[in-house]
Amino acid sequence: MTTPAAADFLVEIGTEELPPKALRGLMLAFAEAFATRLGEARLAHGRLAAYASPRRLALRVTDLARAQAPREIELKGPPLAVAFDDAGNATRAALAFAEKCGVSVDALGRARGDKGEWLVHRRVESGQAAAELLPELVERVLDGLPVPRRMRWGASDVEFVRPVHWVAMLHGTDTLHGTVLGIAIGAHTHGHRVHAPRPLRLRSPADYPGLLERDGCVIADFEARRARIVAGVAQAARDAGGTPCADEALYDEVTALTEWPVPLVGRFDDAFLELPREVIVATLTAHQRYFPVVDGNGRLSPTFVAVANIESRDPAQVRHGNERVIGPRLADAAFFWAADRRSTLEARRAALGDVVYQRGLGTLADKSARLAALAPGIATASGAAPDTAARAALLSKCDLLCGMVGEFPELQGVMGRYYALADGEPEAVAEAIGEQYRPRYAGDALPASQAGQALAFADKLDALCGAFALGQKPSGNRDPFGLRRAALGVVRIAVEERLDLDLCALIDAALELQPVAAAPGTADEVYEFIVDRFRGLCLEGGEVSSEVFEAVRGRRLPSLSDMDARLRAVVAFVGNDAAESLAAANKRIANILRQAGFSGDAEPQTALFEADAERQLYRSMRRAREEVAALLQERRYGDVLTRLADLRRPVDRFFDEVMVMVDDDAVKQNRLALLARLRAQFLDVADISGLSIGKA
Repeated sequence: MTTPAAADFLVEIGTEELPPKALRGLMLAFAEAFATRLGEARLAHGRLAAYASPRRLALRVTDLARAQAPREIELKGPPLAVAFDDAGNATRAALAFAEKCGVSVDALGRARGDKGEWLVHRRVESGQAAAELLPELVERVLDGLPVPRRMRWGASDVEFVRPVHWVAMLHGTDTLHGTVLGIAIGAHTHGHRVHAPRPLRLRSPADYPGLLERDGCVIADFEARRARIVAGVAQAARDAGGTPCADEALYDEVTALTEWPVPLVGRFDDAFLELPREVIVATLTAHQRYFPVVDGNGRLSPTFVAVANIESRDPAQVRHGNERVIGPRLADAAFFWAADRRSTLEARRAALGDVVYQRGLGTLADKSARLAALAPGIATASGAAPDTAARAALLSKCDLLCGMVGEFPELQGVMGRYYALADGEPEAVAEAIGEQYRPRYAGDALPASQAGQALAFADKLDALCGAFALGQKPSGNRDPFGLRRAALGVVRIAVEERLDLDLCALIDAALELQPVAAAPGTADEVYEFIVDRFRGLCLEGGEVSSEVFEAVRGRRLPSLSDMDARLRAVVAFVGNDAAESLAAANKRIANILRQAGFSGDAEPQTALFEADAERQLYRSMRRAREEVAALLQERRYGDVLTRLADLRRPVDRFFDEVMVMVDDDAVKQNRLALLARLRAQFLDVADISGLSIGKA
């Protein structure tokens, strides 16, 4: 009986409970890295499916080759001039090469290239068996997974994210041999700790998900388990008369905590509904991974949906246990809510001086003072009252000293808003305090109030300038202070809210306020760091190409909002019929001026014009300059480029009929001045000479 050339493959790594917030990422990284390794090992395969549950990471690969594909190897030998003497006899060099290859000189081939002809030996190398390669390949993939902190267990030096208890590996119906992470490879998996604690024999990779679900009470497919949780939670909430209130991250985390999810409804005391909504939601979700339930009007109800990891014979007992846990949690929150309001935010300001914000950057009081100095100027641009922004800045960090934020750090700012309102602060001040950390993550909402926009912008810019002044800018994947996120927040607030802010001046002001002197060039570094984030955001959207962005970036504009307006104008201009011709002309002009070393800005002298084409171009340019002056003032950049597109014909005619680099130096310099003026008109919007429009 012959062995098939390919068969399905399965690997399962059984562990102690894996970190829930990292589980999905580990699963995807495992699959991606394994597919890459298979390609490097020349092992052909079909579809790859990834599985993950709290106690396992697994992969199933269809039609994985039994052996590496054979490959032709070519060994390069000496040049023919060295390999043979004048009589055509093999030299010592040829004989030594043939002996190394294990063949006679006559069996060697020849190859020709740009540098001549030489001897070669070609042979076909048979592939190694997959069964011999796969255990080591799997271990290398596991060693390279993005695990921030690894563990050791027992007396072994082996490290992994959690202790490993079993490894199953099958290729077809064959169990592979060897060890992975110090564990002998077998053909058994393990089901649910309670419902199916005994080992389960795997007969083939195709049996894996079905066997675990049928006999092991484990839904190994992460996405299938998540879908069951989403549907089950929604149904349980409907049964309770409402709908679940949770973000996608909570569904992911609960999926990573359960192998056999069973939703059930619980209740808490109605009196706790007097707490701020965010406090109740944080207590249920962050502490207990429960799903809050809201009624038809969007109001929180005194019910929640918990997802148990067990199908109990007595669901009421499980429900009661969950209710017993959440009651004390909410009682603690109620205590903090009452205790924190006994003191005002203003009364806590003095204590900010006792809390270090960041080593080298002073205390929270220093941070608040810097924000109070920065925010008013930003507020003016956003249309907010400067004194409102300043007051919000001074109180912005006071809630960090409150008990509620100590228990729920994710509620910083949110609780500050509630406490400011309780203290009788103006609503605009309270709203700004509540919005100061927005956007917290990609896709998060921006501050809705104008004072909130000013404070959030100031907070992020201060964080950036402080870190850069200390020399703590991000490197590689390391960004411990979240500076990339802060820079994206600066970009989004300025661009999406159309705030015409002088970023360069604000960076200088923020650096001047820092308690540490910044090195020369730091302001430029901060500016470029922020613009790089803007570039990434634009390219990610797909509407702006790298060339278009660089065409605008080259102007080094102080306003991100102004940059955005120019980008949109250039994107529209690229679709203009004249764009390709004008971009090519601008590139040609830039090259001519650079090669000539011309840097003047004098007005061309009409008396030195010799050709009608240069006179026509000059007249067309002057008319265009007069017409676009008002458009530039109003930042109607699309209309500016549309008007400048009318210069296409006189520009094309100029280059067809006029020689710039003539012998007469006065005429040459005058024509260079004309081209410099033309280029300056386009540079008023962007440097379109870098656009390769119409090229493949």
